[in-house]
Amino acid sequence: MRAFVPVVLAAFVNATMVAAAAQPLIPMTTGLPSAITSELPDLGSAAQAALPMSEQYQIGYSEAMQLREQHQLLEDPEVSEYLNWIGKRLASQSKMGGADFHYLCVNTPVINSAAAPGGWIFINSGIILFTNTESELAAVMAHETAHVTQMHIAREVLNQQHQSVESIATMLAAILLGAAGGGGGDAIMGGMVASQGLAAQEEIDYSRQVEEEADRVGMTYLAAAGFDPQAMADIWEKMMRMSGVQDDWVPAVLQDHPIDSVRIADARDRAAQYPPVPDTSSPDYYLIRARVRVLTASSGEDLQRQYAERIARGDHRLGTMYGDALALMEDNEAARAVPILETLIRQHGELHLLYSALGQAEAKAGRMKQALATFRQAERLFPDNVPVTVRYAQTLMADGDNREAHALLLHLFDNVQAAIE
Repeated sequence: MRAFVPVVLAAFVNATMVAAAAQPLIPMTTGLPSAITSELPDLGSAAQAALPMSEQYQIGYSEAMQLREQHQLLEDPEVSEYLNWIGKRLASQSKMGGADFHYLCVNTPVINSAAAPGGWIFINSGIILFTNTESELAAVMAHETAHVTQMHIAREVLNQQHQSVESIATMLAAILLGAAGGGGGDAIMGGMVASQGLAAQEEIDYSRQVEEEADRVGMTYLAAAGFDPQAMADIWEKMMRMSGVQDDWVPAVLQDHPIDSVRIADARDRAAQYPPVPDTSSPDYYLIRARVRVLTASSGEDLQRQYAERIARGDHRLGTMYGDALALMEDNEAARAVPILETLIRQHGELHLLYSALGQAEAKAGRMKQALATFRQAERLFPDNVPVTVRYAQTLMADGDNREAHALLLHLFDNVQAAIE
């Protein structure tokens, strides 16, 4: 949940200042209480003039590419689709709309997230697993989205001299990589010095005012998109409690984002102005949490045994069974995963994630004919769904049908482009 503004200022304090969603967006339908709307800050044109949107996009894009080059991104079609569905659902409540936002998953257990200019939001896998409800995850994403819509970096640049887009992008990417690696201030500083050759202060100052503004604005997006506004206070409170686990250990998220009882109380007061919202976690949330858990597990973690123990204790929830199937596939026991996924589809035939997993399991088990039939059925049920189409194309290529795979992906690309335009 870092807005990179304070980091940039700290780094340049003594220097001359020379970065498709698969499901339909939900428009704003919740009327915001006047007590809240009256406190939302107005955005002037001066901030955008200081750092035009085209340059902001370049900065964020550069950071994303550097993370990719460092193999820090979890580039999984299913996870990416889900995060962008939630994220664009939130961003569509802002004046900017959701079209220009991009939500990426950073493959690190560090419980943190970050916002970069131009609509680029980075959600660590660790924070996905840390949440207990979809609204808690959405609260984190709404906070980061607000950092972008409020143009926090551009507004701070107003107080500084001009810095080249390339320099800012390089600096922010180094900081983001340091944060993703969980190295704290030393790792971040090392990246900054190595990339820029600039002196930087030992501690990165943090702006509470910016964070509080992101909370206020983010909560309006959260509520308007149909999520539980109380989830923002819930997730902050859980993070604050983490600091009590060990006296000599402070989570990265608290180093970057100081959270105190005043901030939590303020969030609860604001949330109380909205009607109560029950837990609205979608089935996809539980599937994606299980998916992230399996895909990011350490090599020494025996997830198959852990899931087997849960099931033996009577835990047959959707996420548990799906995670068990994925763990079996990761352990090259895809044939055992097939009947589990077939049963889940009979129970939840509306979930495309299950069909995609079943097709992959059948292909890994050497049942290519059945796998292709599963994907053909999934294509009929979920036309132009990105993860389903990508997995289908991969299976076609594995079966030697490159021509059909090419046609399938080209059709998907054309439809995605048409939707954007």
